[in-house]
Amino acid sequence: MQVDLNADMGESFGPWKMGDDAALLKTVTSANIACGAHAGDPDVMASTMSMAIENGVGVGSHPGFADIQGFGRRRIDMPIASLQNSIRCQVGATLGMARALGAEVRHIKLHGALGNMTSENEEMARACYEAALSAHPGAILMVLAATAQERAARSLGAAFACEIFADRAYNSDATLVDRRLPGAVIHDAELAGKRMVEMVKAQAIITEDGTRIDTPIDSICCHGDTPEAVDIAASVRRTLEAEGIAVRTFDGRTG
Repeated sequence: MQVDLNADMGESFGPWKMGDDAALLKTVTSANIACGAHAGDPDVMASTMSMAIENGVGVGSHPGFADIQGFGRRRIDMPIASLQNSIRCQVGATLGMARALGAEVRHIKLHGALGNMTSENEEMARACYEAALSAHPGAILMVLAATAQERAARSLGAAFACEIFADRAYNSDATLVDRRLPGAVIHDAELAGKRMVEMVKAQAIITEDGTRIDTPIDSICCHGDTPEAVDIAASVRRTLEAEGIAVRTFDGRTG
């Protein structure tokens, strides 16, 4: 049994620092690097990507809504064609920087509110993935397991990897509990490790009300912007490996 461990990163901006990417890159096996829309800038993208290369960590593009002030976590109603063009530009920026640095961009993962909205709306998810793949054909789509994102990826016949979250609580439909609600974000590193072992072994999302949603689990996300991010990632990896679960970069699945 094996699973990937990923983190969202490259989210600092100019002199403003978000998270400890250098420390996280010692633990995770995949990095979702911000594209400058919801967070990040060209210098941060370059430095984060360089550190990922040095640590042998898989590089991914992490497009979101163009909303620096809201960190991409505010829902935005915009024309689909405009959203698609934004995604193309963001993915293109990641590919351009990667080429300059000699890196390979393996996957694409939607960020924040865009990720949440597409986990609920298959048509929107499909449009976003079509745009992403038009800029980067053959990329692996990192999807929220058992949601509309997964259904959209399957309908496109695209390579995808199913992701669950170490630091977020789940609703009974496999979507994430709204961050504004109590208990939505998990801060206890030991608890995060234990619940990830339970879910990976069961190959199921286990929600707050005890609902079990069977799903393949290819990757586990630890958000890089939480104060406990480094501790949570370390706890998850340590606990998984103690249970004989290998932690390594995912392969895409289809069908």
